[in-house]
Amino acid sequence: MKLLLDTHVVLWAWGDPDRISAPARQAILNPANAKVVSAASAWEASVKSAAGRLNLPEDFGDSLRASGFEPLAITVEDGLAAGALPPHHGDPFDRMLVAQAQGGGFTLVTRDEQLTAYDVAILRA
Repeated sequence: MKLLLDTHVVLWAWGDPDRISAPARQAILNPANAKVVSAASAWEASVKSAAGRLNLPEDFGDSLRASGFEPLAITVEDGLAAGALPPHHGDPFDRMLVAQAQGGGFTLVTRDEQLTAYDVAILRA
């Protein structure tokens, strides 16, 4: 299975894994599954850190890679797909994750119920 982790799931996996549901945690820990973190999530976490709403270490990217999370770049196609999505969700970061999950065949690991309105595989975190 190819897992794309929503930003809150990335942060929980990194700092508070008990907040993640047992099925999602098992999927994340399964070495047979790809675990991917979008550049959108790094961007969102960085914005929250700069606003003082999140304590993000300077080596966050390195820490993610060391934990087995693969980075996922944002392409022009991802941006066009995110912009073309129905307006079920207004958050541009989440819309990007949906577009990347759809385009890349990922299961989106999230607790955001609004994302279930999109045609995307969801694993509830």
